[in-house]
Amino acid sequence: MNIEDFNYTLPDSLIAQKPLENRDKSRLMLLSKKTGETGHETFCNIINYLDAGDCLVLNDTRVIPARLFGVKEGSGGHIEFLLLKRHEKDLWEVMLRPGKRAKIGSRFIFGDILTATVQDIIHDGNRLVKFEYEGLFENVLEKLGEMPLPPYITEKLTDRERYQTVYSKNEGSAAAPTAGLHFTHELLDKIRQKGVKTVFITLHVGLATFRPVKVHNIEDHKMHTEWYSIDETTAAAINETKASGKSIIAVGTTTVRTLESAAQKGMIRPCSGQTDIFIYPPYEFQIVDKLITNFHLPKSTLLMLVSAFAGRENILRAYHSAIDEQYRFFSFGDAMFIF
Repeated sequence: MNIEDFNYTLPDSLIAQKPLENRDKSRLMLLSKKTGETGHETFCNIINYLDAGDCLVLNDTRVIPARLFGVKEGSGGHIEFLLLKRHEKDLWEVMLRPGKRAKIGSRFIFGDILTATVQDIIHDGNRLVKFEYEGLFENVLEKLGEMPLPPYITEKLTDRERYQTVYSKNEGSAAAPTAGLHFTHELLDKIRQKGVKTVFITLHVGLATFRPVKVHNIEDHKMHTEWYSIDETTAAAINETKASGKSIIAVGTTTVRTLESAAQKGMIRPCSGQTDIFIYPPYEFQIVDKLITNFHLPKSTLLMLVSAFAGRENILRAYHSAIDEQYRFFSFGDAMFIF
């Protein structure tokens, strides 16, 4: 398929620059996979579209303050690190700006408590670096790091927790699973009281997930790997729901990718590991019946995934409607429920 098949034009004014004061008061577009018809709601009313016995699956990853600013040892040249993935205890894959300053053996200094040495140059010009510090790395990051907001968000985030879901737990993401940002503890409690099961998977989100695809033929695109985990309790709840004929509702494309990576003959197995699954039309989904998601960037793998789920024509018509209706787009934007 041609990359231009997944393109649309978005006014800059519709890119949400900050989260709403109340998480669950964002707008919610309803999209029927069968008819392509759309409707308009408020996110807190998502509960009206979930049934007792359904299973809501959420990604409990937690974003780390993965952006570091430092200087090169010797020259004093400024450098920016973006931590993408931990390979071993102190060995990380990072994206650097400017990258030309980071040859193998180069050392960089961050404050007076952290240094990094480039060990290797890998795909896309990313580096493997080894960090040296005292104490716990997580504490060092909390002191020196900044939240890795996407480049289209130019306003400063005053509260770090607004780029975390309220149920975030397992640290390791370089980006938030943004569909989950709309939920509050109170809304999740009401959903459970209605008889809907809520279960959690973990997928540590890498920034490559959100990057626009640059190849002409999308089948030539290569996804980067991301670590995921599904425990026995979650797998059992999902399989029981499937067996009962009720719906599996995935919160976010990261949850979809995790579930479809772990699927075997329409069932989920407890497992963990790396996934580079790339979902684009046509694709036969084994696990996910309904999807809660945000509005995604043009030419992105996320737009391709939702197009596989709901139909490319349906998605693009819905996106054009969202633009006409002045919906807010991307990470801090409004939501869509595909059923």
